[in-house]
Amino acid sequence: MEDVLDRQAPEAAGPTVEEDAETAGDPEDADRHRSVPRSAAFRRFIADGWGPRPAQDLDAAPFAPYAARRREVLSSLFPGELLVVPAGTLVRRSNDTDYRFRPHSAFAHLTGLGTDQEPDAVLVLHPDGDAHRAVLYVRPQAGRDSEEFFADARYGELWVGPRPTLEAFAAWTGLAVHDVAALTDELSASLAGAKGSRLLTEADPGVTSTVAALRGQVPERADDEFATALSELRLVKDEYEVGQLREAVAASARGFEEIVRALPRAVGHPRGERVVEAAFDGTARVEGNAVGYETISAAGDHACTLHWIRNDGPVRAGQLLLVDAGVEVDSLYTADVTRTLPVDGTFTEPQRRVYQAVLDAAEAAFAVARPGVRFREVHEAAMRVIAERLGAWGMLPVDAATSLQPEGQFHRRWMPHGTSHHLGLDVHDCAQARKEMYLEAELREGMVFTIEPGLYIKTEDELAPAELRGIGVRIEDDVLVTADGVENLTAGLPRTPEAVEAWMASLR
Repeated sequence: MEDVLDRQAPEAAGPTVEEDAETAGDPEDADRHRSVPRSAAFRRFIADGWGPRPAQDLDAAPFAPYAARRREVLSSLFPGELLVVPAGTLVRRSNDTDYRFRPHSAFAHLTGLGTDQEPDAVLVLHPDGDAHRAVLYVRPQAGRDSEEFFADARYGELWVGPRPTLEAFAAWTGLAVHDVAALTDELSASLAGAKGSRLLTEADPGVTSTVAALRGQVPERADDEFATALSELRLVKDEYEVGQLREAVAASARGFEEIVRALPRAVGHPRGERVVEAAFDGTARVEGNAVGYETISAAGDHACTLHWIRNDGPVRAGQLLLVDAGVEVDSLYTADVTRTLPVDGTFTEPQRRVYQAVLDAAEAAFAVARPGVRFREVHEAAMRVIAERLGAWGMLPVDAATSLQPEGQFHRRWMPHGTSHHLGLDVHDCAQARKEMYLEAELREGMVFTIEPGLYIKTEDELAPAELRGIGVRIEDDVLVTADGVENLTAGLPRTPEAVEAWMASLR
């Protein structure tokens, strides 16, 4: 069984200063291209001469009461059971370098921790009768007399900066916080009196292995049901979450402004799509945590590839540029916005024709979206417009009404994706929710989702009128369900052809 703490880099294991090393270096180092000094003299020297660490903030974070309420709801769903939600581990990018850490969304939702906090952490809801006692397990701050401090490139303070103390984590989150070294023993003790156990298995293989060894055989559906519950817990956003999404949208709008300003440079560059991508992604890093997903920067026919993220093509005068991008703020909530822009600042007649069809489909979706309407009905409203326009252009083998029947769906050749998906900590949030809680569910106040119809007519598509070939258009907005309708959170970014043209002219 892999111990959950056995993840040190090769250089990390070793004695403390008090365990005097006799040699200047470990024999292992003779065969390596780098070495770790381990002499007693060096270890005394590296541990000495430091002043106090800067004081850490011990105030409760704004997210703490909201995360506590979410944990209460989760507790009520699984009375008396042991619930384990790991943050996840660092992920190797190549050789000895890691990607920036991002905790699992379920962990972030239940603790409030965002950005890169905290690899190897685990949230456990220990059963206390039918209720629960929540404990956050994290790595403690390493002493300056430890080898981790100076030699561990993955966790050491000299390499990646100091970790918060257990006291700081407790103050921010309002949770009891324990050293992760105690996790195995405390899980074992809780399992003895628990009515059952549930584990988020996908986040941390080491924790999954440890829990599996402790609890023995359990029905696989128990963990599947837990993952579903964690996903469905995010279907309705609370006040804090909506505020974070508003911040993500506002930052994304500024990113789109930078795209328009960058267009003249993009047109003159052999990889103009990447000039556009860099303009948005730079804004995301400055104003938020990062992008919420890989930016789609697709000019011309590339816009007809739904997930074009290579972004290595030119941007040419006369083309349309489809950009699908969103800023993820430090809390990890992300926007998801698409705008299709005329590179020259003015739509041609065929471009405007396709754009207007997509906009009309979006408006039809907005018109039906309100509490009590089923999620799938939003898509159906948009599809009626798409089918009607394609039929009017002579692109369907049947009339629009026939195409809309389940046995038809010919219009989906030019719009193969759905019109909407939930949005939050994940760009496609709540993805493990049951169908009856997602596609078949009624919209409820506090839900946040996208409305994003599109039309994608590839250059080689011989079923389309010649003047429409090579045109790809998507318009995507982020929508909050209110008490009596919906609010378009992304309404600040122009949507009509005339407004897009005027907005682009104002930024150039």
